[in-house]
Amino acid sequence: MAILKEIYAKDVAPALMQKFGYKSVMQIPKLEKVIVNVGSGEAKDNDKMVDAIMNDLALITGQRAVKCISKKSVANFKLRAGQVIGCRVTLRGEKMYEFVYKLFNLALPRVRDFHGISANSFDGRGNYNFGIKEQLIFPEIEYDKIDKVRGMDIAFVTTANTDEEAKELLTLLGAPFEK
Repeated sequence: MAILKEIYAKDVAPALMQKFGYKSVMQIPKLEKVIVNVGSGEAKDNDKMVDAIMNDLALITGQRAVKCISKKSVANFKLRAGQVIGCRVTLRGEKMYEFVYKLFNLALPRVRDFHGISANSFDGRGNYNFGIKEQLIFPEIEYDKIDKVRGMDIAFVTTANTDEEAKELLTLLGAPFEK
């Protein structure tokens, strides 16, 4: 499913080059990687919770998840250094484009009362972050087989220098921003 990669080469890159007046093809912003992160406070006590999160992420992204381990001890959260506190997947290349296509065209339209994703979540350097409240919006997740509804954070890392360039890149790739 190289649909989005072909769209980028055929439509997105020339449109960005024309809009921002780049002199070289190498100046055109690209999507570098997409990071999907699920943090769970209960994961520190329950190993089966971590396995369930890893299975969900593997189904959604098509890639095996990595456990996230705490670096510091925090007494208020009853957390020790070295405990597993979540999982993440870093997607690049073909799998990244497949996930982005699936996210923008299949998953986000399934969110109840969806009006678009916020355009205010850029970090000032051309990267975009947003959160999803439940993993059920992805078609691979079966409602009957989940033990708990979990959210996730998704980060888009681009080579864009400004937020305006990154927003235009994501818009041309199909991101449904709020009007």
